[in-house]
Amino acid sequence: MEFLTAFSAIILPFIFLVLLRMPAKKGMLYSAIIFITLAYFVWGVEGMPLFASIFEGFHQAFTILFILLGAIVLLNTLRQTGAVDRINEGFRNISSDMRVQVIIVAFLFGGLIEGAAGFGTPAAVTGPLMVALGFTPLAAATTALIADSTSVSFGAVGTPVLVGLGNVENAGRELFQEVAIRTTMMDLLVGTLVPFILIVVLTVAFGKKKGLSSVMSMLPWSLMIGFTYSVSAYVYAVLFGPEFIAILASLTGLAVATITARKNFLLPEEPWQDALEEGFEVKEAKSDMSLLSAWSPYFIVVVLLLLTRIVDPVQEFTQTAVDFTWNNIFGVEGITSNWEVLYSPGAVLLLAALISVYTQRQTIGTFGKAFKQSMPTVQGAALALLPTLALVQVFTNSDFNATAHLASMPEYIAEVMAASLGGVWLFVAPYLGILGSFITGSATVSTLTFSPIQFNVAAQTGLDSNLVLAQQLGGSAAGNMICVHNVVAAAAVVGMVGREGDIIRKTILPALLYGLLLGIAGSILYLFIM
Repeated sequence: MEFLTAFSAIILPFIFLVLLRMPAKKGMLYSAIIFITLAYFVWGVEGMPLFASIFEGFHQAFTILFILLGAIVLLNTLRQTGAVDRINEGFRNISSDMRVQVIIVAFLFGGLIEGAAGFGTPAAVTGPLMVALGFTPLAAATTALIADSTSVSFGAVGTPVLVGLGNVENAGRELFQEVAIRTTMMDLLVGTLVPFILIVVLTVAFGKKKGLSSVMSMLPWSLMIGFTYSVSAYVYAVLFGPEFIAILASLTGLAVATITARKNFLLPEEPWQDALEEGFEVKEAKSDMSLLSAWSPYFIVVVLLLLTRIVDPVQEFTQTAVDFTWNNIFGVEGITSNWEVLYSPGAVLLLAALISVYTQRQTIGTFGKAFKQSMPTVQGAALALLPTLALVQVFTNSDFNATAHLASMPEYIAEVMAASLGGVWLFVAPYLGILGSFITGSATVSTLTFSPIQFNVAAQTGLDSNLVLAQQLGGSAAGNMICVHNVVAAAAVVGMVGREGDIIRKTILPALLYGLLLGIAGSILYLFIM
């Protein structure tokens, strides 16, 4: 029964969202009720810690909703100002091929946003941009989530490495850089293939014509872009460490992708547009707004995010000026939920939206109208996020139990997997990372939770510990594709609230394939290390 209770955090959302196709607001509510009941009666989680964990989840849900609000308000503001039309005109000038657009917007621009912000922000930004380009909402949400994977290992200026590996033995600058280098070495295989995987999903799942011709014709260019990203990521890891890998590799990839796409280098002559939303019409009228002005709010977002994360006085101010952190909830020591409001990507996105009103010569009423338009979407997402995060925090805090022999459920799952699958751990380690992100919704939390166990298994089996930690990191990035609260956010911003299960059914196979590729890449790398 303990086994079923621990794994019910994974099984219940899968049953309700994927198999029964329930909307997340119902499926996750049922999952949370059943799971929390099992946690109390079977796992023995004590009453007050259980209650505190539920409210910790509610508090964290509002931190995510704040980011979601910022992303939607920014998008709606730019729609009002006409900037979205100009941005899309710019993308079409680079290439009208939707396969090219998905790599530039979702993989590369999304990777840049991930490197600066993290916390689910990229899919919330790139999904609506692709809808504005004419992608069907399901195609936009699916590809945005799949694309936001490789860069997640180094998201939010290296947070999954710097924080996620912080409780590992000998944690420090040297370990962080070694793990980052091993991660980027595996990405020479895995990350290189992600753009091609994106094209496969886009053309096979959403194309009108079946067959491999529209896939294979994009193989050379997509591999070139993936390889550019991966090689440059490795170089930046060696030179600078984990903080700026995603940002610099994405910028390098954007430069190469833009230049080669404009020249139609290694690209088919006929543009592919089979994933266009029915009835979508491209606006033929040329915008008077400059491309620089249209993109300026997103430049502002990246600059502000970097300032708040790498300039110490700015970081200190934003982390302390408006602090809604809830410490030791209901007096339970150790159960705390952080919300440094000005440090949140949500605040940066809202500020960028407000600034754009003036830089693009509109009135403050434009911002107000965009804010009002955004609220129903955020409210719909809240109904799914509140039970989701309550389940997550009870799962995470399950070590507050009255049963002497039970640790937390994440540790229990890891120990069960290690005991039965230690002999093939290089293929198992990535999936532990995926599971961690699927349940907790965070690559950082997944790595923080499981990295000590991964380290111990490596020591017991004679594997290279830095390699196994790199696989944990890469797996946690892949879990970003399927974690419920990311899916809820991605669904909300493209107008698909209630169809979260449809999205997970599209992203689960790429996530599992990503884990397998990490296993293969790790095994190859291990042979060279040994």
